[in-house]
Amino acid sequence: MSDQSAELRETVRRHYAAAALQAAEGGGACCGPQAVEPGRGFGAHLYAAADRAALPAEALAASLGCGNPTAVADLHEGERVLDLGCGGGIDVLLSARRVGPAGKAYGLDMTEEMLALARAHAEKAGATNVEFLKGAIEAIPLPAGSVDVVISNCVVNLSTDKPAVFAEAFRVLAPGGRIGISDVVAEDDLIPARRAERGDYVGCIAGALSFAEYRQGLEAAGFTDIEITPVLPLSRPGARGGDTCLVADGMHSAIVRATKPRADMPR
Repeated sequence: MSDQSAELRETVRRHYAAAALQAAEGGGACCGPQAVEPGRGFGAHLYAAADRAALPAEALAASLGCGNPTAVADLHEGERVLDLGCGGGIDVLLSARRVGPAGKAYGLDMTEEMLALARAHAEKAGATNVEFLKGAIEAIPLPAGSVDVVISNCVVNLSTDKPAVFAEAFRVLAPGGRIGISDVVAEDDLIPARRAERGDYVGCIAGALSFAEYRQGLEAAGFTDIEITPVLPLSRPGARGGDTCLVADGMHSAIVRATKPRADMPR
C-alpha cells in the first residue's frame, strides 16, 4: 500500500471512529459525525417502516448508508451473508432477521469503535445469528466460498484499492453467490479530478467509481450478470448538510448487483 493510500485509509478510519463515538453518546451521524434524530439519518429513512420498527433506535441513528442493500440482495432463509464495512450493524441485523436461525450474518469493519457499537446494537436486538469481524474489506478474514451473499452500504467508494475489494468479494462467495451493494457512483463523464472537486474522500465523493469503472472492476474480478442502476441523484437544489449527506452534481446512489458463476458454468 502506498503512503498516500495508507494515509487516506487512516483518515477514513478516524472519521468513522468519531462518528461511532458520537452515535454511542446519543447523536446520529450521516456520512460523518453530525447529529441527527434517531431514524432520520440519510440511510435510515430508506428502510421500510417495518424494518425500522424492528431495530433499536440507536442503530438507526448510526446509519451512514446511501441505500438498503438487504432489499437489493433479496435475502432468503438459511443464507450466509457478509456486510462489508458494517458500521453500526443495521444491515447485519436486518440480514440476520431475513436469513433466520438457519442462516448467518457477518459484519466486517476496520474500526474498533464501530464494531463495539454494532455488538451493542446486536445484543440489544437479541440477535444470535450474527458475528462481527475486525478487518479490511480488501483482505476479508473468511475462507473462500464461505458466504452466499455479499452486501455493502456506501463503503466500497471509501476503499483505496477497489480491485482488491472486488477480488475478495468474489473469493469468499460460494459458486452461484451474489453481491447486492448500495454505493455512490459517478456519471461516466466525471473524471476523478472533477469528482474530487465535488467532495472529499471521507464524504463518499472523491473515491467513487464511475458506472463504467464499476462494471469493469467487477468483470475483471470474474463477476457476471452485472447490473448498476442509479436510484437517487445525490444533488438537491438548496440542500444543506442537515438535509442530505451528499450534495454533488453528477453523483448517484446506485444499486449494484452481480453473480459469481457456478463451477459448471463458463465465465
